[in-house]
Order: sequence, then C-alpha cells, then structure tokens
Amino acid sequence: MANKKKNDIKMTVRPNFMWIWAVLIMIIIGYSFYAGSDTQPLAGNWNTVRKMIRNGEVERITVIDGQTANVYLTEEAIEKYRNGGDEVLKRMPKEGEQLIFNIGSVELLDNDVKEAVAESGIEENPVSIEYKNESNPWGNIIVNLLPWVILIGIWFFIIRTMSRGGGGAGGNIMNVGKARAQVFDKDDAGKRITFKDIAGLEEAKVEIMEIVDFLRKADKYRELGAKIPKGALLVGPPGTGKTLLAKAVAGEANVPFLSISGSDFVEMFVGVGASRVRDLFEQAKQKAPCIVFIDEIDAIGRARGKNAGFSGNDERENTLNQLLTEMDGFQTNAGVIVLAATNRADILDKALMRAGRFDRQIQVGLPDAKEREGIFDVHLRNLKLDPQLDRGFLAKQTPGFSGADIANVCNEAALIAARHDKKQIAKEDFMAAIDRIIGGLEKRNKLMSEAERRATAIHEAGHATVMWSLAECDPVLKVTIVPRGNSLGATWSVPDEERVHVTNATLEEQLAGMLGGRIAEEVNYGTLGAGALSDLERATKMTYAMVAYYGMSKKIGPISYYDSAGTRDTFTKPFSEQTAHEIDQEVRRIMAEAYERAKRIIEEKNGQINAMADLLLEKETIYAEDIEPILGPSAQSAKQAEKTDGKAARGNDTPAADPKPENEEETRKI
Repeated sequence: MANKKKNDIKMTVRPNFMWIWAVLIMIIIGYSFYAGSDTQPLAGNWNTVRKMIRNGEVERITVIDGQTANVYLTEEAIEKYRNGGDEVLKRMPKEGEQLIFNIGSVELLDNDVKEAVAESGIEENPVSIEYKNESNPWGNIIVNLLPWVILIGIWFFIIRTMSRGGGGAGGNIMNVGKARAQVFDKDDAGKRITFKDIAGLEEAKVEIMEIVDFLRKADKYRELGAKIPKGALLVGPPGTGKTLLAKAVAGEANVPFLSISGSDFVEMFVGVGASRVRDLFEQAKQKAPCIVFIDEIDAIGRARGKNAGFSGNDERENTLNQLLTEMDGFQTNAGVIVLAATNRADILDKALMRAGRFDRQIQVGLPDAKEREGIFDVHLRNLKLDPQLDRGFLAKQTPGFSGADIANVCNEAALIAARHDKKQIAKEDFMAAIDRIIGGLEKRNKLMSEAERRATAIHEAGHATVMWSLAECDPVLKVTIVPRGNSLGATWSVPDEERVHVTNATLEEQLAGMLGGRIAEEVNYGTLGAGALSDLERATKMTYAMVAYYGMSKKIGPISYYDSAGTRDTFTKPFSEQTAHEIDQEVRRIMAEAYERAKRIIEEKNGQINAMADLLLEKETIYAEDIEPILGPSAQSAKQAEKTDGKAARGNDTPAADPKPENEEETRKI
C-alpha cells in the first residue's frame, strides 16, 4: 500500500534549462577540439602537390567553385605518407580527399598541372581535373557563425536575467536582484539591543523615543489622526553610535530590524540597484511593522545633477529614484519606518530630505565628559581593571573622542597591559593607549643627536609657554619629546568643552600658541626648522577661515564665502581677484600680529623655556604639575577661578543664561 501511494503521487519537476546550456557549450567545445580529426583533409599548398604529381602519387584533383582544390592521392601514396616520418602527413585521411589548398585561377592550375605531369616523365600519369559548383553561401555562414551566435545568446540571457530583478529566486540567476539585508528578528533575544546597552546620546534617545512609542502603541496615535514620520535621518560624525542607536530602536519597539548598507545597492549591472530597493521594501512589508535601516545612505542619496557634464551616474540615480518612490510614492508602506545614517547630510538630495520621506534629522554628536564616562563604563565591563582606576579621569583625558574611539582606547589599553605581562589594566596603560591612538606608535629606537633632542625640547617648550600664558588657549596637559608617528614631540592640550562662543580674540591667541614652537627655535638658535610645517599649515587654514568664512576681518567685512551645501563650482572662486588679494593681505596681517604676540612671550620667558627643555631632556614627558613650578599658575586657571567666583556670586536661585553662539554650526566646526 505504501508503494502504491508513493506511485500515485504526482511529481512535478521544473526543467532546469541551465543543463541544456551546459550541454550546448560542451558540444561547441568538443567540436572545436575535434575539428581536426582524421576525417578532415590536410591543408596543403601547390609546391607540395606539384612534388606529389612528379612522383605519380596524385590520382585526381577536384576544383570546388573555382577557389579550392581537393587532392585525391593513390592508395600506395596514402599508405606511404601515413606510415612515414612526417608527423603532419601521418594525419592524412584514408578516404576522401587527402589535401586541400586555395588556387589563384582555374587556367593557372590547369597549366601548372600539365607542366608537373610533363616533368614527371611518367607516361602513364594521368591527373584528371574536375570542376564542381557546390557553393551555398548561407549554409557556410550559418555553419561558421552558429557557435558564436549560441555563445552570445547565452551571455545575453544571463545578463538580462540578472538585470531583470524583481521576483523570486527562480527568475534571478545568483539572486543578483535580491536585497542583501541582515534581518534581526524580534524573537532573537540574544541579538536584541536596547537603550540600556547604549551610554550617552541622551538627547537623541529622547527624540527617537517617539518612533518607538508609535510602534508600541500605534492605536493611540491613529485615534487622534496622527501619522508617524516615515523616516528619520541620523546625522553625526563617524563612530558616534548611529547604527547602534537604530538597532536599539528596533530592540525597544520589539519589531524586526532590516539592516543594509548604501553601498550594497551599487552594482555593475544595470537595474540591479533599483531591484534591490524593491526587494528590500517587499521584505519589509511582509514583516511589518518593522524598521528598515540604511547605513551610509550618501552612497546612493547624493544630490542629482551635480557636475553632470563630467561624471554622470544614471544607475545610482535610478536607485535613488526607486528609493524615493518606495518611501513616499503611490505605493503604501504601512508599518515600515525607514532609518538612515550619514555623516554627510549636506550632500544628500533635497527630494530625499523633504517631508513625507525623512521627516526629521536627529543629531548624534560627540559625547561630552559625562557621556564619555558612561561609555567607558560600558566598555570596561569585561576588563580586569585596577581598583583605583578613575573613570572620570579617563573621560577628561579624551575630549573629542567618539564612542568607537573610546572602545578602541579600552582595547588598546588591554593589549598594552598584556604586552607587559600585567594581571590588571592600570591608569598608565590607558594613558599610553590614548597617546598611541592620537600620536601614533612610539619610536624609541629613532636615532637623534643631543642637539636635535634639545631643539625638539625647545620647540615643544615654546608651544607650552605661549599656550600657558594666554587665557583663551586650551589648557596644557603634558609635553613630550618621545617620537610618535611623524612627529618628534608633541604638546598635548585639553579643549575647553564649556566654551560655546568662539571670538576672534580666542582664535588669535590660539594662533599665537601654534606659532610658539617655531619662534622658540628662532630666538634660541637663530634658525628656522622644517619641523613647524604642521603648525604653519593649521595656523594658515585657521586664519583663512577667520577672514573668508567667519567675517572677522574689518577690511573684508562681514562676508562669508563658505559653501555649506557644496553646490559651488570648484573651478571658479566666489570673489574677484582684487578680493583674493585683499584676503591674502589680511591673512598675512593676522599671522604677523599673532607672531609678534608669541615672540614677546618667548623673549620674556626664554629662561623658563630653557629650564623646561632641560626637564624634558631628563624626563622626556612632563605634565601640568611639572610645568607650574617653572611658569607659575596658568592663565586658564585664573580665568576658571573668575568663572567659578561669578557662578557663586550669582547663586543657585538666579542662574545666568548660557551664552549661545550666533552660528551654532560654524562654532562646532571650529
């Protein structure tokens, strides 16, 4: 009975046409390999045939279409050549024509044959010549071109199948049109990430919680007629946790999460990018409600029409157009929320940023000191630490570090501790890790003479002295003459994170601090070293920004030539040649004033600079507590004391309003 039931089952087998194509290809290859078998005549020439006629070995010659001559040899001649020593003639066929060659004309061949027969001297040596017309040009063309037509047809079939996109795997060879999205299901508790796993980003969490609340309590919003934003764009520097935040949104809402990178849509085949966008949203609709996350969306979302004459990319634009249609077109994607991340929001297409697509931008900035301390807590959970390690101290030593940078610091500190066979990771390991990440690998074996080491010490002491003496400069943390990376030494400073308003006076004092090392060498040695290249580069860029971007020059006026949208033609300047000349003059003036300010400080405190250089040569690395006995209290400490006294005088009941920058975006860029 079981066998009978099995036989009654109707098996439906879909033919696999790939096997047919494979067989055809093998036939063509076999035909190419065996085309020169024993059944094919050998290619010859008239000289060979003439020699055979003289020897009486040619039985007859058949001329086909007045172009080719087929030579038939006698049986004795065939056996002679097949068993002879010539490797080519050994392949001579037994039956049919043995040789074939092209002729110039029928008359010439006839005369040549008669002459060869006469030269043989054999009376019974009749060589008959027959003439046949077997021309079939279409047949010859088909026979010669058929293999190539088949191969080209197979190639076009594969290309069109790949480019067709859409459907399932059956109509898509190698699934080229399928989206390569990673799916994190809500039931997968092991990979679920929530806001508890993310330190910092408090403001971004508050802003994005609205999306989470809608996914949890959608009915509450629908009753009021509210519509959830279809998309949110996470904007911020690299490594700040944009991708992690998007995963946490899906984890908090307990919905499926589809993650894909913008570069995954880019392919060499036409139409594949748009096909993957369609497939991505088809998958999302099946799992709705869900979140679609596109990382590095600037790979496909760049503004269209820029420099079209130089570099057009229709495929990328087609992909972008399909994304725009899927997000807010005629199709409805109910329950599908799109999150995207980028650090280049200024270059995205305006159609992508309008309401109905990415309704809002969520800024994911660099963490402050308190947030960095929380991030350290997260990454230090699984490390064996010194009990006396102060996480707040580490947070203060890493201003401007992103979450990814802090993770790298923790890992690098563990590697350094393991390298020195320690059982616990101590404070000095973290400090070495920070130095390693910022300055590069320490080069203890770099050969330097005593004169070069002292010149380096004088250079770094000059930086430290000027920055220590000017209140608007960043507080000096430490000075070292240990070579790292491409630098022979470094002066480390901690940016004032409480500073929100940057003035021209602040930038001018910072310029003086950058020039302090070069001036210290000039005052002490009377020479100018090439080691100040990076200092001059930074100072020049800052001065040009003051004049051309921030409008801090009275001569140029309150004009900014900064292009935040990036739409300006790179080949033309937004100002005249006269204005360019005036900008150069203002840059030279500001640089000269900063130079003179730093030089006065250097000349006044040159004795302390040499004392600091001596201490550097002895210890190689000195800290703020080592500098203070030489230079006295820093100008920044006096400024901080005034700020603290001012806060105490105001009291807690009447807090003063925090100063706000006039242009917040430009201030962050400084």
